[in-house]
Amino acid sequence: MQAYVFVHFKEKRTPDGEQVYFGISKDGFQWEAVNEGNPVLWSYYGDKGVRDFTITRTKEGKFVILATDLSLSYGMLNQYQHSWAEISRNGSKNLVLWESDDLIHWSEQRMVKLGNEDFGCLWAPDIIYDKRRDDYVVHWSSAHRGNDYGEKGIYYSRTNDFVQFSEPQLLLQKEDSGIIDSAMYEEDGKYYLFLKSENNPVGIILMASEHITGPFERIEAFDQSMAELEGGHYEAPTAVKLEDGRWCLFADRFGVSAEEQGYVPFVAEKLSTGEFVRSDNAFTFPYGFKHGTILTITMEEYERLKGYKKMPSEY
Repeated sequence: MQAYVFVHFKEKRTPDGEQVYFGISKDGFQWEAVNEGNPVLWSYYGDKGVRDFTITRTKEGKFVILATDLSLSYGMLNQYQHSWAEISRNGSKNLVLWESDDLIHWSEQRMVKLGNEDFGCLWAPDIIYDKRRDDYVVHWSSAHRGNDYGEKGIYYSRTNDFVQFSEPQLLLQKEDSGIIDSAMYEEDGKYYLFLKSENNPVGIILMASEHITGPFERIEAFDQSMAELEGGHYEAPTAVKLEDGRWCLFADRFGVSAEEQGYVPFVAEKLSTGEFVRSDNAFTFPYGFKHGTILTITMEEYERLKGYKKMPSEY
């Protein structure tokens, strides 16, 4: 029997919201907070805040968390002058990384510089294992000097050990709009890439490829699944394969208050169909999760996290 951990942040005006939180579930439907709803990890370097998490379990069994290095609580009032454009162009060129063997004891925070002077801020990383090359593809969205820091594209780097990374390359650029919040999954040897499109259409789209780095083609059936959503109010897609073989996609409904549910769930029999059914009534959350990633874990790991308690003096 498998369980699930959801690594996320909270949308709060105070700095404690932009830290690492865990939610856990036995079935992917009913969720509960870890550490009494308090942060599990705290960012002390870079922008001193972290958002947009991804988590993976490596082939050696190690857990890796990557995050956007960004604190709106601090930065919007200081170095970014209340400007998203300033963040996009001059935000951090680093991603933030933690590693663990057991989900409880984590390495010291490490800053991973993947962007050079040609890149704007590195947003919303995602990790997928490439079984053909036996390495990991880390991908994220960025503005770039190549188009005068205009519409964002998706870039990627490869790594074997999360210490050495290849030079960034372009994964995907949408001709008629920016794209952000990439999340990629493998099913039956094919790769499926969820994205937030910033225009034409505004909202989440799904693309597919025979190869992990593309080229990608749009799955039109998925557009129909998203047709009833309010355009422009959903982002940060993350998906997980449930124990019964179905897939659950979570889309982050931003713009709601910190107390309201952020993620909205959709269930599909297979990614390849693109046919997802909204399933709000089947899911419960203890509070509003924001932009994260779900990972399957063992029941032993679930019980370990359920009993986890971190004292304030331990941060």
